[in-house]
Amino acid sequence: MADEQEIMCKLESIKEIRNKTWQMEKIKARLKAEFEALESEERHLKEYKQEMDLLLQEKMAHVEELRLIHADINVMENTIKQSENDLNKLLESTRRLHDEYKPLKEHVDALRMTLGLQRLPDLCEEEEKLSLEPACRVINKFTEMHPYALCAKPRAGPGTQKSQNGSKMNEERASTWSSTTNNLGRSD
Repeated sequence: MADEQEIMCKLESIKEIRNKTWQMEKIKARLKAEFEALESEERHLKEYKQEMDLLLQEKMAHVEELRLIHADINVMENTIKQSENDLNKLLESTRRLHDEYKPLKEHVDALRMTLGLQRLPDLCEEEEKLSLEPACRVINKFTEMHPYALCAKPRAGPGTQKSQNGSKMNEERASTWSSTTNNLGRSD
């Protein structure tokens, strides 16, 4: 009997060893699967981080590109403003010269007529470049494209009279200015 009990104990031990070994193999298989999943996830995480680094580099390149574009826009805005100022100064200078030329020409024409000579041709008859109308067409096209551009207005000089709207200008300037603003209002 003692031998039977000893054999039964050994069989029970063997059965327990077999069950525990089977459980251990199941856990070992799960552990192996978990390690493989862990390694796979680590690889994926490394790839994700590399992709994120590439995206950040691309973002920084775009940010730099945008910064450069904004810098170029600022330079162009300053250039446009400077060009508008130069254009207005040139227009004002042209108007002043035209205003100086007109009475002088009328005086010369009057002197020529007293001597029986013909009047000199007007500027627009001599050369189209010397007329204010083409300059006004250029200004008009510019202001249509850039509505914020302002044309220079003539200043009132000595011997001025008040026009109907109350601003001071002599009669010549009033007619020159009204024809110029009419030309500016037209689209070509």
